[in-house]
Amino acid sequence: MQIFSCDQCGHPVFFENVQCLHCGSSLAFVPERVAVTAIEPVPPGEAQALAEGGGSGDPPPALWQARGTPTDGQAQRYRMCQTHALHQACNFTVSADDPNPLCISCRQTSILPDLSIAANRPRWIRIETAKRRLLYTLLRLGLADAHGSEGPVYQFLADLPGEPPVMTGHANGIITLNVAEADDDERMRRRVQLFEPYRTLLGHLRHESGHYYWDHLVRDEPQRLAAFRQLFGDETVDYMQSLQAHYAAGDQRADWKPNFVSAYAAAHPWEDWAETWAHYLHMVDLLETAASYRTRIVLPSADGAQPSRPADPFGDKHSSFDEWIAQWVPVTLLLNSLNRSLGQEDAYPFALSERALHKLRFVHEMIAAHAARAKADPAPANDGEAQPVQVAAAPAYSTGVDTATQEPA
Repeated sequence: MQIFSCDQCGHPVFFENVQCLHCGSSLAFVPERVAVTAIEPVPPGEAQALAEGGGSGDPPPALWQARGTPTDGQAQRYRMCQTHALHQACNFTVSADDPNPLCISCRQTSILPDLSIAANRPRWIRIETAKRRLLYTLLRLGLADAHGSEGPVYQFLADLPGEPPVMTGHANGIITLNVAEADDDERMRRRVQLFEPYRTLLGHLRHESGHYYWDHLVRDEPQRLAAFRQLFGDETVDYMQSLQAHYAAGDQRADWKPNFVSAYAAAHPWEDWAETWAHYLHMVDLLETAASYRTRIVLPSADGAQPSRPADPFGDKHSSFDEWIAQWVPVTLLLNSLNRSLGQEDAYPFALSERALHKLRFVHEMIAAHAARAKADPAPANDGEAQPVQVAAAPAYSTGVDTATQEPA
């Protein structure tokens, strides 16, 4: 993700910041701007007039505006997300005329873990932080909009004694995540158990979002589905049997590297797509970060030094997918070398084959086609009606491997 700058003083600020440490300005992420913005309270008289115009007898929430807003009364006004007010756990704004108290990210979560259990609150906060980072990338790619009118629904559940374990997965537009994944030790245990080189909260959410968008970008489009099957294989192959065969092989399967982005991608065409989708999101996010810092990488070569300056995949309209791929390798080499310098494992422990790159290109083309279609025919704004958020006393159901529907995990 890019580094932002404070509108007031120009000092660097970051995606999760709520205050500029240099000038003290309050900060918030404004979805309509897709940017971290310096904000200030709406003047009291104007705020009171806006509250009276709302017609509600309840005490009005504090209203904010971008710093330096003209006093003509025409500028956009905002509230902070209710999650910020209740838990100090979100820095997204909500349009002042939106009846939903939650921001476009928090309103996507339909079930929370039981927050009266002390360990669940920090888990939930860490997961929501990763979800907002995913949403930022989806906004930049044109896969989501600032009104919250499209995107998956999330359920964050905890295992309970005597109940089936909560399986992370996607089914029918709902992404379920076991909140234990927010604990570093548990996530590492599962990573070792499943022979995975990489396992993060953001990686989970990116992967599961791939299943959601396969349903929306590929499944019901005959030409796209045919092209998908040529590259990824036949998704009607029994999912349960494929997954069982994958896990039975453990870490002994060595034939995946020429064709897949990861070993798990070889389990089934659905997983191949979701893993490739996640890697595409890794790529555009990391390239945007490198471009934001104006990174210049010079790799030694037998033919002499080869300089590379990553392009912003969102801001540089003249860059192409081929250029992104050419820049991606030097960036990952630098990233992994920096990690090794600190005694850490590689942050991106993958080397992509030619066929895996063809699959990445297919994902890129699907996203670009969707963005072009959405630009030509914008989705209507969400009516903003608040949907109740449930607090789970027990898992509503277990997603993941479902032998009845064969939904992908």
